Amino acid sequence: MGRTSRKKRSSLANRAIAASAALILGGGGLVALNVYASAGEGWSGSPPEQTRNEGPQMSTIDCPDVGNELADVPEEARGEVDLELAAMDTQITDAYRQFADRREQIAQDPDLAENAVLGPLRAKRTAGLDRIGIAVERSGADRPEGLEGLAPCTLRADDTGAGGGGEEDEGQEPGEDENQDPDPAQEGNGPEASDFVDIQSVQPNVERPRQRRGASRGTFTTDCGRNENGKFNPDNVIVAPGVSNGAHHMHDYVGNQANDAFASDDDLARGATTCRNQGDRSTYYWPVLRLQNGEDENDVDADGGGKDQNVGEIQTPSQVTLKFVGSPRGKVTAMPRFLRIITGDAKAFTNGDANANASWSCTGFEDRQLKDKYPICPEGSQVVRSFAFQSCWDGRNTDSANHRTHVAFAQDDGSCPDGFRAIPQLVQRIVYDVPPGPGFAVDSFPEQLHKPVTDHGDFINVFGRKAMNRVVSCINDGRTCR
Repeated sequence: MGRTSRKKRSSLANRAIAASAALILGGGGLVALNVYASAGEGWSGSPPEQTRNEGPQMSTIDCPDVGNELADVPEEARGEVDLELAAMDTQITDAYRQFADRREQIAQDPDLAENAVLGPLRAKRTAGLDRIGIAVERSGADRPEGLEGLAPCTLRADDTGAGGGGEEDEGQEPGEDENQDPDPAQEGNGPEASDFVDIQSVQPNVERPRQRRGASRGTFTTDCGRNENGKFNPDNVIVAPGVSNGAHHMHDYVGNQANDAFASDDDLARGATTCRNQGDRSTYYWPVLRLQNGEDENDVDADGGGKDQNVGEIQTPSQVTLKFVGSPRGKVTAMPRFLRIITGDAKAFTNGDANANASWSCTGFEDRQLKDKYPICPEGSQVVRSFAFQSCWDGRNTDSANHRTHVAFAQDDGSCPDGFRAIPQLVQRIVYDVPPGPGFAVDSFPEQLHKPVTDHGDFINVFGRKAMNRVVSCINDGRTCR
């Protein structure tokens, strides 16, 4: 879609309305309201009364993540495979929309889900998986095993802790969320009140590996702004190159301004940058955060926005910090130019939390990090999203078929896995001044229900050689640089 612009800050009236509507604390828990319903989004009504107590209500579509299973696609086949994977994401989005439109009928007639939604989706996925197999074989490699088993999808309920690996228990007292069960009659596609937790009820839980002798202790901070100029699109040039709306949610961009689905490495190398250091033309992007105050955004009728069930007023961060740090075990080596790193998992609600890596907190409480809950911050404190990117590189590849195996996280002691070398670690910290309470959410694929565990960040290194060498020397020499 074309570039959209939006209001820089919510009006005081809207912020007050959102705060009073969203922050409903009482009886030790949150009232389970759906914060999307006020924006006119979601299903047209609740399930029939007689079905409400017959077990969990189905809330979303759960499909195997084909991309995660394809770690060894030959380079010659990747373009075609990426297009097929992007098509599958669109198919899931379309199927989720059909499910949402027929939710009441499906609650009464479960066969309708198979006949009208899951069966047609399975047929489309089967055909796409076959084309992926043919593309791989055409490149001279063996057909990936088990592709056919990735075709079927299921319906699933938005039950507490699903897809989040039980992170809601981290640092909390037992029984703390007893009054935050999902409302089976909820409308819309999330988030719900049980996706939020008072940060003051979370115990400190941040641990860092001890720095050894010879650790690289320096830092390099690059200032690329807060996306004040409003650069957005719902593309993802890493995951879905050449596909408009490949993300089905809107991204904030800082740094490189040439980034869209069709940007080549040469385009990025020539692109303008919002970074003060003009040697840094890297691209940094993440899903936008929206305030659920009933205000329509300029993308309300656009792909990635309202058409993909992402509604509400996009918030400009109050602060963005992009810092590169060293290794607690030794020196770091330069990143290769055009290295691509994705951290977190945009599909973690249905995939599970194996690749989830978002952290949520509040200013003044950042020793308490949440993985699968949004924080409710006290008055005067602001919401913080942070991403600590993978800090180990395989020494050969700037990308991989599943966009993960060419980089790795350091092990618990700070060392890189065998065959990997330490590189400067990007740590992003994004701060928002939003009203306290469950009145905001990040954009997501529609079927991911705007869960906080799906938050993720993307980075493409487009530092010039001299600029990257300066990053490395600052970190290895223990200096603080900008």
